[in-house]
Amino acid sequence: MAETSALNRRDVTRDIFSASIGSVACCYTGQPFDTVKVRMQTNPAAFPSVVITSRSIMTNEGISALWKGAVPTAMGMVLENAMAFGVNEALKRTFPDDAKEDPTKRPDLIRPFLMGAITGCCSATVLLPSEVVKAKTQVVVGNTGASSADIYKKMMKRQGIRSLFVGFDAQIMRDAPFYAFFFGTYELNCYLFRTYIPSMPEELNYFMSGGFAGMLGWAAAMPFDVPKTNVQASWDTRVVGSYFPELIRIAKERGPLALYTGLLPTIARAFPANAALFLGVEMGKKFFDKWVWP
Repeated sequence: MAETSALNRRDVTRDIFSASIGSVACCYTGQPFDTVKVRMQTNPAAFPSVVITSRSIMTNEGISALWKGAVPTAMGMVLENAMAFGVNEALKRTFPDDAKEDPTKRPDLIRPFLMGAITGCCSATVLLPSEVVKAKTQVVVGNTGASSADIYKKMMKRQGIRSLFVGFDAQIMRDAPFYAFFFGTYELNCYLFRTYIPSMPEELNYFMSGGFAGMLGWAAAMPFDVPKTNVQASWDTRVVGSYFPELIRIAKERGPLALYTGLLPTIARAFPANAALFLGVEMGKKFFDKWVWP
């Protein structure tokens, strides 16, 4: 394959390398917030607020319980972001924005949103198995049988390999809008900071733009995330067909605002986690260019 291809070996390797660095930083920065969010979404009666949920977890299970499911999450994030950033970068190389090469021209700010939605549909297929294991792990109260390995064995025993792909439609419904806003607002934020605060260091631009992109992405995807979490945490979910009944059930029984359950810890997690992700990715690219494959 020609080196000018959107999928040439160097660029693909660079995408995977930088995404892996950013993924680990993102996971361990944001996992405690995610655990609190999942408890609130799946058992709102027992965990009605961020403070009560956090205190309950740390008191009854220890502070390390906030990182439950971190290992499969980190593994999933590496795969997810290798796919997400790889697909997104390949799309940008395939359909380049000529304005990017000319600082006097305004870049196309709609294109990143469209590419982000396509990216979300692709990454959902990679992320799904780790998301299912994580969701089932995080809702286990206590430490008995609470490891990701225990949950995985139980899943295999009950439903076989099919259990890793339950809630596929739920994953697509959450990831397409999320990545549309995630990549779209990142490019928009970077452009706005460079235009209106030109003295801002690039590293701070990556950090701030990534943090705000994560917050806006989750704000857009949150109504789709609550039923997704419930579907994937359940033990009697189908691969396709459980999502919309669950969404309707939540809206009817608890009201439309219930679809935003866990929004506060999610937004609180989104800024530091995604700031770390994008900073790690951008710094990973620079490290790769200088030291790995000049």
